Amino acid sequence: MVKIAPYGTWTSPIGAADAAAAGGGLHWVDLHRGRVWWAEGRPAQGGRVALVRDGQDLLPPPWNVRNRVHEYGGRPWVVLDTPDGERVAFTDWEDQRVHLFDPEDPDPVPISPEPERRHGVRYADLTAGPAGEVWCVRETVTGEARTDVRRELVALPVDGSAPRVLAASHHFMTGPRLSPDGTHFAWIGWNHPDMPWDGTELCVAEVGSDTHRVLAGGPREAVCQVEWEGRDLLALTDPDGWWNLFRISPDGTKKNLAPCQEELGGPMWRLGNRWFAALDRGRYLVLRSGALAVLDERSGTVTDVDVELPVWQAHLAVHDGVVVSGAAGPRDEAAAVALDLSTGELTRLAGHAASLPPADYLPVPAERVFTGPDGQDVPAYVYPPTNPEFAGPDDERPPYVVHVHGGPTGRSAPVLDVDIAYFTSRGIGVVSVNYGGSTGYGRAFRERLREQWGVVDVNDCAAVAQALADEGTADGARLGIRGGSAGGWTSAASMTSVKTYRCGMVAFPILDLRGWTGDGGETHDFESRYVEGLVGAWPATAERYAERSPSNRVDRLSGPVLLLQGLEDEICPPEQADRFVAALDGTGIPHAYLTFEGEQHGFRKAETIVAALEAELSFYGQVFGFVPAGVPVLELRT
Repeated sequence: MVKIAPYGTWTSPIGAADAAAAGGGLHWVDLHRGRVWWAEGRPAQGGRVALVRDGQDLLPPPWNVRNRVHEYGGRPWVVLDTPDGERVAFTDWEDQRVHLFDPEDPDPVPISPEPERRHGVRYADLTAGPAGEVWCVRETVTGEARTDVRRELVALPVDGSAPRVLAASHHFMTGPRLSPDGTHFAWIGWNHPDMPWDGTELCVAEVGSDTHRVLAGGPREAVCQVEWEGRDLLALTDPDGWWNLFRISPDGTKKNLAPCQEELGGPMWRLGNRWFAALDRGRYLVLRSGALAVLDERSGTVTDVDVELPVWQAHLAVHDGVVVSGAAGPRDEAAAVALDLSTGELTRLAGHAASLPPADYLPVPAERVFTGPDGQDVPAYVYPPTNPEFAGPDDERPPYVVHVHGGPTGRSAPVLDVDIAYFTSRGIGVVSVNYGGSTGYGRAFRERLREQWGVVDVNDCAAVAQALADEGTADGARLGIRGGSAGGWTSAASMTSVKTYRCGMVAFPILDLRGWTGDGGETHDFESRYVEGLVGAWPATAERYAERSPSNRVDRLSGPVLLLQGLEDEICPPEQADRFVAALDGTGIPHAYLTFEGEQHGFRKAETIVAALEAELSFYGQVFGFVPAGVPVLELRT
């Protein structure tokens, strides 16, 4: 029998430990000689990333297949065919060097030089070069400032001899792609203040040459993936405002293979993603805003593939009509899968967390479009309270929390997030908002946030929350907001600028815009000029920076806040959260600040994920007026 109980007090089989077990993440699915490889986070093993082939781990702890290039990392491994057989090159987190091993007899040895300082040289986007070489991006720390970094494309001989520089055309570059005949290579580069979704250049050079040609891209065109097709190049780029697939000839002639107002590419937050893969000449697998589709050049069409998992990761690889990647759905966490395109048979190669409860406890999001304050559409996914054992009283509406994705050049997708299910199964609704600036809706939607960060994102999220309250879906007196990184910024900016929310959870956030400039020195090189596009030219618009920064608006907080911070975070370092909390102490505003040793940007360790989720649930209970079952009481200070 269904029990009637106040929202937030429902008991649930989904524990914080279940969310931690599911929180490792799937990375870099690929194929080599018909075998499937991927990397997989292991929260229970200190958050390390394991390398897996056909479901079997290849490297024992403490090997950690991860790197720090751009601080977000890039493709960390590649399988090579050598005269001695199959070999794997990979980057290890501990020393950031490239190591080589035989998968049949793992005993890795470094093939890149030992740096003079710890993590002083990093490598990413590993790819196969000519026989006996790994080609990749090399990032070198040149000074003490977070922005003192140099990058080059390099070739690493597998015998450990000295690396050689292939190109150093831009401040930022992707890994090089060698032409089938071995005479040329291609790469993508860009410079500050552009981000890789603003403007990039597609470069081609002869192997061994010091000069290159630019075949596509520019200040208002962002190439995000390039592959060879004979003497031509295939590239995802957006000269018309949408990432479409183009064929580009050696003389720079471009042909859009299927013109459409659809996003077939995405933002290069990490180096090495693959949003498309060739099936055969004229037919290509693509991702239409995350959905698997086939692009047919002859008909100029993009047709969705009928498959039960609707959201696919940008790791597409194809062999003999079988595509592998990571895929997920509303009740399926991301798993490595193989899809036989001829039969439609889908095989899960990596299973779900064993502790996941029955599907009845997992919310299926309703995809909705709300109207923002400027009349613009605001897409969102609404996750209602979901528990087959409980219902709320007829005279009570559930509390709702707005979930803000990071980036801000990112997006939310309708896939299982056990963190969200942890709350919904206890009677707390969640709505995940794709506010102006999100990807998947074209450049014009993405650039709604240009110079409007802290305004458009805040207003879009507030409009969605208020609409849910006005229609009776949510309790308008019990609305909260949560987010990490750029989502933490929007959460903090919302709490200090609108009165929509009773409380906010702010994780590893940006709080002081001045500190996030190149002059401020409180973020890493990759994003050190990101805010110039999001807020305005620095220092010409310094007053705008000061006015929007939550760190300068503590006195305007609309309610209690919970801050969560990793102490080794180089992207959003703890200095900003420290200052914010120092300003909060003594104000009378209830707040809590939890810091975690050994965590960088985002939480990877099981014990951290558990502590953070339980603290957040207790926080909501204290603010919204219910007593959640089975979690320690978070101490709030004033």
